[in-house]
Amino acid sequence: MNYQINNLPERVAKPRKSGITMVMDKGLSLRQVEDFVEVGGAYTDMVKLGWATSYVTPNLDEKLKLYREAGIPVYFGGTLFEAMIVRGQFDDYCRLLDKFKMDYAEVSDGSITLEHDIKCEYIQKLAKQITVISEVGSKDVQKIFAPYKWIKLMQAEIEAGSWKVIAEARESGNVGIYRDSGEVRQGLVDEILTQIPEETIIWEAPQKAQQVWFIKLIGANVSLGNIAPADVIPLETLRLGIRSDTFDHFL
Repeated sequence: MNYQINNLPERVAKPRKSGITMVMDKGLSLRQVEDFVEVGGAYTDMVKLGWATSYVTPNLDEKLKLYREAGIPVYFGGTLFEAMIVRGQFDDYCRLLDKFKMDYAEVSDGSITLEHDIKCEYIQKLAKQITVISEVGSKDVQKIFAPYKWIKLMQAEIEAGSWKVIAEARESGNVGIYRDSGEVRQGLVDEILTQIPEETIIWEAPQKAQQVWFIKLIGANVSLGNIAPADVIPLETLRLGIRSDTFDHFL
C-alpha cells in the first residue's frame, strides 16, 4: 500500500482460500493483459477465460504465459466443458486441460441438461486430475431453483470433489442468485448459508451493487466472481471500506 490508513478490515493474504476475487477475461489482448496485471494483478486470485472464448482467442499460449508469470491461476469457463461434453468429447477436454496446463477445471450445466448424478461423476473423474470448481444454477432466466435444491446440489458437488462451488449469475448478473433486475434473491442466499459453509462458495457478482451487498453480508473476505478487469481496484476499495458504498460499514 502507498500509505497508512488505520483500522481497515484485514484481508487474507494470497494465496487465498477465502476472500477470492475471480476475474472474467472475455477476450483481452496481450497488451491489455499486461496492463491489467500491472494494476490489478496483486488483487486477483484467479482468471476465468469466459465461456468458450479460449477457442477463438488469438495468441492463447502467450496470454496464459503472461498470467502465469504474474502468479495468477487461469481456467477455462464452464461453457467450454459443456460444449465438449454435449459432443461426446470428455477425453478431449481432459487432454485440453493438460495441454494448456490449466490450474482449475470448471464443471457446469448452465446451458445443457445434465443429470446431476452424471455431473457429479464428471467432478469425481476430473478431481483426480485437477482442482475442480463447479457451478450451480442455470443461465436460463426461466429456471428458478428452490433454496433446498440449491443446497442439495451444492452439497452433492462438494462431496463429489469440488474445491469451490460457484453460485451462477452469468457475466450480466441477472440470473441464478439474482432477479432479472440484478437484485439479490436475499432469501435464497440466506437459506444457502444455513447449510453450505461460506468459505466454499464463490458468488458471481459482476455488478457493484451486488458486490456491496455480499461484502456487507459476509465481510471483506467474501469470495466474488465474474469481476471485470477494470473493477478489480474498485472492488478492493469496497472490501476495505474506503469507498462510499461500504465506508460506514467498517467504521
